[in-house]
Amino acid sequence: TRGDASLPEGKVTFLVGDDRERIEYVTKAVLCARSPVFRTMFGIGMKERDAAEVTVSHTDLASFTALIDYLLSNKFDLGEEEGGRAQRALDLRELAQMCQVPRLELLCAQALQESVAPATAVPLLEAAHTMGDGRLLAQCRRYVADHAAEVRASGGVEHLRDFGVAKGLLGDALDQVAELKGA
Repeated sequence: TRGDASLPEGKVTFLVGDDRERIEYVTKAVLCARSPVFRTMFGIGMKERDAAEVTVSHTDLASFTALIDYLLSNKFDLGEEEGGRAQRALDLRELAQMCQVPRLELLCAQALQESVAPATAVPLLEAAHTMGDGRLLAQCRRYVADHAAEVRASGGVEHLRDFGVAKGLLGDALDQVAELKGA
């Protein structure tokens, strides 16, 4: 029996990021079945429908590979390194939002909540603020308040992107909280 006739046949190679690194021979029909964005991309009338290669900019190879692996096999893998896992979860969550894959988005959100630690709390707080993720923001704020000395000692504050004066004020506030907790 033939599958869904509305799904495109064939495979596609993605050229990812600035270096145009290759992810080869991805089945178009599976991508279309798992993501409305790919269904549109490879749909009738779109130039990508018959394309052998599609360029994907604004992402990195590891994050896009994680997206494709999830779509093809339900495998959710953020890699091994602790600090890298949080960043990969942020990047992959953004891709999941763009490709309209809510289950992957949820898995990334859970991974982010589990990765709040002294070194990640401040960068995740910043990311949660940028993304408008109230739950993660509240969790990071609570973590920073409860573990001020560890966050400060880990250099987590130094990871704040150029907040200038705010960075110093936050550092001072963390020192004060640590002193009060110690008293």
